[in-house]
Amino acid sequence: MMGSDSAEVSLSDLDEKRFGIKAAKALTVTTANLSAVLRFCTDHNVVLLISRCSADDLCTAQAMERAGFLLMDTLVYWSRDLVDTPLPNDKGPAPIRPVRPGEAQQVKQVAAAAFRGYFGHYHADERLDNQACDELYADWAYRACSSAGVADVVLVAKLNQEIVGFATGELNNPEEGEGRLLGVAPTYRRRGIHRSLMIGRLRCFREHGAERMVISTQLTNIAAQMGWLRLGFEPSHALYTFHKWFD
Repeated sequence: MMGSDSAEVSLSDLDEKRFGIKAAKALTVTTANLSAVLRFCTDHNVVLLISRCSADDLCTAQAMERAGFLLMDTLVYWSRDLVDTPLPNDKGPAPIRPVRPGEAQQVKQVAAAAFRGYFGHYHADERLDNQACDELYADWAYRACSSAGVADVVLVAKLNQEIVGFATGELNNPEEGEGRLLGVAPTYRRRGIHRSLMIGRLRCFREHGAERMVISTQLTNIAAQMGWLRLGFEPSHALYTFHKWFD
């Protein structure tokens, strides 16, 4: 890993395994560190760089475009206070609880169905295999349940004796929890399960002592953002995701 003007760029072993190419990630690119990020990739024979910059930093975004980066998505971040704003009541049909040992495979199956064809920055890149893009969300969900350090919170919704939804989260620091993956089995959507899982994460983060929760999604995912608005979230900031191929 290399730090330069608050940027971090590092090789991505998971993406290399998924796609069979040398890959790297840089999550805070600026005009000040762009050259160093590119130099890291050249020095390490990187084929694909996945990078992000602030959506209000047009100078950096345009510099990245001039350097051959392609825009893949725009992530909108939302934030909610956990201390001064009361949490909503959950009246959904499915009880929410932490995942239990032996349930990782069931969660993986829900994730595979829920994220099939989900149009994130991986699917937006025509050079990446669509099936491999689908599988990465299922793999992420499975690792969140079964591998230490992948997630701090994993909740499941169970209905009719089966897991029908799940949600993961991480503590970015003692004050802030971040919602990560959340998926509901397609046949159980529009029943309030997504809302119940969101409320479950709010409660978990507050129990961990966090003062706020943040979450992000694609700019075009209006339905999710409307749901977050009703739960008391407010827009915070946005990031552009770029891919650069070096071959």
